[in-house]
Amino acid sequence: MAETGENSSATLDRMSLPDDGGHFGRYGGVFVPETLMTALKKLGEVYAEARADENYITELRGHLKEFAGRPTELYHASRLTEHCGGAKIYLKREDLLHTGAHKINNAIGQALLAKRMGKKRIIAETGAGQHGVATAAVCAKFGLECRVYMGAVDMERQSLNVFRMRLMGAEVIGVEAGQKTLKEAINEAMRDWVTNVRETHYILGSALGSHPYPMMVRDFHRVIGQETKAQVLEREGRLPDEMIACVGGGSNAIGFFFDFLEEESVRLVGVEAGGRGITRGDHAARFEGGKLGVLQGCKTFILQDSDGQIELTHSVSAGLDYAGIGPEHAYYRDRGRIDYAHASDDEVLEVFQLFSRLEGILPALESTHALVHGIKRAKEMGKDEILIINLSGRGDKDVAQVQQLLDLEVSSSK
Repeated sequence: MAETGENSSATLDRMSLPDDGGHFGRYGGVFVPETLMTALKKLGEVYAEARADENYITELRGHLKEFAGRPTELYHASRLTEHCGGAKIYLKREDLLHTGAHKINNAIGQALLAKRMGKKRIIAETGAGQHGVATAAVCAKFGLECRVYMGAVDMERQSLNVFRMRLMGAEVIGVEAGQKTLKEAINEAMRDWVTNVRETHYILGSALGSHPYPMMVRDFHRVIGQETKAQVLEREGRLPDEMIACVGGGSNAIGFFFDFLEEESVRLVGVEAGGRGITRGDHAARFEGGKLGVLQGCKTFILQDSDGQIELTHSVSAGLDYAGIGPEHAYYRDRGRIDYAHASDDEVLEVFQLFSRLEGILPALESTHALVHGIKRAKEMGKDEILIINLSGRGDKDVAQVQQLLDLEVSSSK
């Protein structure tokens, strides 16, 4: 198990974090080259001004409604509920958003900040491709130059999203270094930003990295939880008993959970990638053996060896295949406010098929991790209880990969 360190008995005040230095307790902070310190400070100042500016807020809300397609539905998964025989299951349908996932919330918000700063060149990293597609879309909408870094392995398993990005005018750069996945894509994006910081804004896609990114990305995704709270109160007249979301860097989950953190009756669960099993190099579950360290700008839990070298990771889902976790997740895990579980590749492939047949919805492989744990929990809960699962993205992007994996399973069993 990973080590812990925060005081769980102290009164929880979600709005007090991060502090001025970007810390969530002992996590977070700013660990970057001196070249980027001025840019991060300026970004923090511009963001503080923007979120207090009614014109910015009105414009953001307008784009979220008209371009992204908010609000998203809170959908009663009746057949899945019947299949499980326990809790009433609702899905927060972020998969219905333009570009196919929650990532568009943050991409719009940061693109508007870039315009506010007068920066016309945008860079981004992407794993599963959903953040890359969202960034490409907003850059096309606002007339911004766009370059997306993506690991070569991820480009192969998410080739549909690569083509989508290029169709919308983005330059997609394959990264051949290291494991050729998300961590390496972030490294290359950081190198680009250091070199071109004056004219470039980096739209980081998850609630990690140096301050103000974890706070800023969280805030842009808070709309998920805010809508969910209003919708469930309207539908059921009360709050849910449990909420579940997948966790890679953690953007969809922290946005989903944030407005429920002080609702002690609501259990919050993040689901990490259990991969092929909890052995070194076979998973990406940071709270299963992770250690405190610094990775790509912030202090958090990281899968690393005794010498501090980042370990190899694995997940069937490119979006969860990452060695670190957002610092706010690490803080609330230590506080005991958010629990964490993991789902294996085999479980994910099984539930991907089951859920598609039961509900007629193709879930993203990332989101399917949450469904795996949600099905387990629904069966354990009573029929009078309510469970909400964040369906953070749709699985069109994963169909070819799943078909290939299932064909391999069939051929190997013959």
